[in-house]
Amino acid sequence: MTAPPDTVSWRSISPRYFWLRLTVLAAWTLVFAVAAAVAALLVSAWFLLITFAVLVLGSLRAVFMRRSVRAWGYAERAEDLLVRHGLLVRRLSIVPYARMQFVDVTAGPLERAAGLATVTLHTAAAASDASVPGLEAAEATRLRDRLATLGEIREEGL
Repeated sequence: MTAPPDTVSWRSISPRYFWLRLTVLAAWTLVFAVAAAVAALLVSAWFLLITFAVLVLGSLRAVFMRRSVRAWGYAERAEDLLVRHGLLVRRLSIVPYARMQFVDVTAGPLERAAGLATVTLHTAAAASDASVPGLEAAEATRLRDRLATLGEIREEGL
């Protein structure tokens, strides 16, 4: 029997993932704030309230984003991979190596620029799929290869 989730050694995702997410949030906040400010100049001064609200909500999201990124973690055990995340609603996914069908490593343009990637584990049941975002590209490749090897050893997955 493997160790319970409370006693495993959790690995965190890259701190650069926070900065990537923060940059995207800042860009979208700026776009909506500028649009509301332009509407305030052209349509009605009431749109200044929307501009203020967009800036406040963007700032609040930035504060909570730090904690949200820190909540991500994963742990490799003998028979399965654990993935946890979430602040208000905490989620713990336990994916047995024998149930994995395939493992994806993806990286969009911004992730590639930051040297990050996302590992996604796919199983027959879509509800049991799990993703680990914000991994260093080398760590994502290592995890993918390890999971593929463990899945092949179990002969049921991959």
